[in-house]
Amino acid sequence: MSEEKSLLTIKVLPNAPLEVVGTVKIVLADGSEVEKTNAHLCRCGASKNKPFCDGSHRKVDFKD
Repeated sequence: MSEEKSLLTIKVLPNAPLEVVGTVKIVLADGSEVEKTNAHLCRCGASKNKPFCDGSHRKVDFKD
């Protein structure tokens, strides 16, 4: 019986969030857990929905 491991990929998008491709469990600061398939994580610090991106990087003109 072989168990396949799925590879989680994290892409650094230019001047934008981290793109998580695959299924991931994220443990939030309050200890709650969120399981997502394909997520975008904030890098600019301006998101109102941290740790997830809400597009605020465009408003604050985030640059790498």
